[in-house]
Amino acid sequence: MAAGRTKLPEETSIGVPAMRLERIDHARPLRDQIYAIIRRMILTSEFAPNSIIDEKAIALQLGVSRTPVREAVKKLSDENLVEVKAQSATVVAPIDRRLIREAFLIRRALEVESIGFAAELMTERHAERLEELNLLHAHAIQRERYVDAISWDDAFHRYISEISDLPRLWKAIEISKAQLDRCRHLTVPKPGLAQATLVQHKNIINALVQRDQALSRRMMTEHLEKAYEGIVLFLASANGG
Repeated sequence: MAAGRTKLPEETSIGVPAMRLERIDHARPLRDQIYAIIRRMILTSEFAPNSIIDEKAIALQLGVSRTPVREAVKKLSDENLVEVKAQSATVVAPIDRRLIREAFLIRRALEVESIGFAAELMTERHAERLEELNLLHAHAIQRERYVDAISWDDAFHRYISEISDLPRLWKAIEISKAQLDRCRHLTVPKPGLAQATLVQHKNIINALVQRDQALSRRMMTEHLEKAYEGIVLFLASANGG
């Protein structure tokens, strides 16, 4: 096994799972829709590490030609989510701890910088929306809807980038954090982790309400670092230490 790659139990799974019924809007770019579908399935481990991405089967199930599927797979390859092997199968990339660390460093740098600008621009309306997003996040956790919980978590962070008046920054963060997201979907059900995230989000809101740039940056740094520490511990456990 290559250094830095973590072998998880699901990596032994080979083959393509039956895709859920997905609605494709043929009036919109097909590649982008198919990319989003496959990407979500990789991040949530519906397509497990090392499982085969059968472009023909996906095209058949979605009722499209192979061309937009191939284009979507190429985009996923650029994000290191799939490995396209010449004259062989395309497979979901194994979880690689080096890529996860790199993703963490990029995310931390961008979000800590962004929240400093958000603190300057914070309003009461912004605070109310962040509280609402944290509440929706809490409800998803309480109901054990962990995919929804991660979506609300992302909405919380994305909204901070919007407050900062740097909305395009989130796109860069979203692409770079894909490797982290694969692990988040595995770790979020662990007892106490999701609840700790809610407390950390509350600390971030309180810092932003004070419009304290330094405190906001510190709270965001602590939040992201604790999430990363949880991922590192999980991978070490999955890999036998």
